[in-house]
Amino acid sequence: MSVKLARADRRAAWMFMAPMLVAMLVVAVWPLARTFYFSFTDAYLDDPTNYSLIGFENYLEVIGDRTWWIAVRNTLLFTVVSVAIETVLGLGIALLINQAIPGRGLVRAAILVPWAIPVVVATKMWEWMLNDQFGVLNQVLISMGLIDHGIAWTANGSLIMGVVIFIDVWMTTPFMVLLILAGLQMIPGEIMEAAEVDGIPAWKRFWSIVLPLLKPAIGVAVLFRVLDALRMFDLAYVLAASSEQVMTASIYARNRLISFQELGIGSAASTWVFLLVAFVAILIIGVLRLDRAAGEAP
Repeated sequence: MSVKLARADRRAAWMFMAPMLVAMLVVAVWPLARTFYFSFTDAYLDDPTNYSLIGFENYLEVIGDRTWWIAVRNTLLFTVVSVAIETVLGLGIALLINQAIPGRGLVRAAILVPWAIPVVVATKMWEWMLNDQFGVLNQVLISMGLIDHGIAWTANGSLIMGVVIFIDVWMTTPFMVLLILAGLQMIPGEIMEAAEVDGIPAWKRFWSIVLPLLKPAIGVAVLFRVLDALRMFDLAYVLAASSEQVMTASIYARNRLISFQELGIGSAASTWVFLLVAFVAILIIGVLRLDRAAGEAP
């Protein structure tokens, strides 16, 4: 009887999972497989049915392109700096709003507003505020006497990457706050109360108790944000189009595919982006597993 019930449960599980598996096949696996296939062809977007197989030539052309390596450098720089800042700010804000302060519920709701705004809308909003002639930020800095004329924040090649990172931090720090705050609320209050009764200083309680218990939540938050940052396209493209100063790997792939109509090379570049994201994901997951195994070791 138990064997029959187990088989019935497995069949029911597969029946419930079938719609999700079909949806994933349609929207993820099939497009990815087609992209991978076209990366081995010399197809062009204006005539995708007329092509021939050329092996790994597209992959070699992409990695031999100087612009590709500029895009990879920009992508990695953006990812490392933005995720590091967001993690520190997210941890600090999560610790603050986890305390019993007046209006805590209102603060929690308000802090999610930047994350709720669509990326394109938020980017255009900041582009107007950073305008050198009528932007509110320049007006505030001029009125404070910090500058004597408006700064073209989004037109200056040496400033544009910093602007992109700043806007991304403003938009996605609430995401880090949300995940880290969830981890904080899972920490048993009895542990903190016992440590406080024992006279352990606040900084030591944070370093020796809170931070180790928060590592899983922080690790998951960093994983999600790193993968999202590596694929970043919309923010940099809306703000600076195809400028080399902020061109990411995704923008490079888009330009080869759409602007130059090179379906084969664009597909190869997209595959390189996929492999980069997959490699980083495997690396971070491996580090998290090693850290968990070290924590569980006697």
